[in-house]
Amino acid sequence: MPFGVSLKVWGEYACFTRPEMKVERVSYDVMTPSAARGIIEAIYWKPAIRWVVDAITILNPIRFENIRRNELAGKLPYQNVTKAMSDGVSPVEKFIESDRQQRASLVLRDVRYIIEAHFEFTGTDDTNEGKHLDIFNRRLARGQCFHRPCLGCREFAAHFGPADCPDPVFPSGGPESARPLPGVPQDKDLGWMLLDLDYDNNMEARFFRAQVKDGVVRPPSMTEATA
Repeated sequence: MPFGVSLKVWGEYACFTRPEMKVERVSYDVMTPSAARGIIEAIYWKPAIRWVVDAITILNPIRFENIRRNELAGKLPYQNVTKAMSDGVSPVEKFIESDRQQRASLVLRDVRYIIEAHFEFTGTDDTNEGKHLDIFNRRLARGQCFHRPCLGCREFAAHFGPADCPDPVFPSGGPESARPLPGVPQDKDLGWMLLDLDYDNNMEARFFRAQVKDGVVRPPSMTEATA
């Protein structure tokens, strides 16, 4: 039996990167289910439960903005890390000034969603559903989290609260309505979207055909998604 929760998330910028893009970051039109799950797990996660996203309601119009960011051209070599771990004196460092690149990004602006999800038990002895629900709702109301959740990229912090919490004020406008604003797509085909990684199957990426119906995206189950 699933046990459901709902929460509101928002932020000034978001980038839910399309995996088919290589160097330049291009965001999906809407938050992906895996990003939504990541936000929920940042608020409350336990080995005894597994979160499953049921619906993502779009509250703000889909707006894109082009920005440029400074990023590193490469990663820290794995060999440097293993060498430092073995001898304890080798430096583990990377000089930004010599490896900086400026890259363009197509990101979302002023996003706001309602996430509906439920948790399932993973087979441990900790099966007290009321306890997990109470802890999540208490942490959500207090703004507590294990680490700061993000909207796709770490530099785009996610604000969160109960689904009926006061609406945010964005820099580009006044207070938003508690209902979807004019311009929010009610019925739209968003194309193929990343659902999540199948951790039971060698972390295989799963995709689904995202459809907006009445302003809501309802992801399928992992077994119904396409590899």
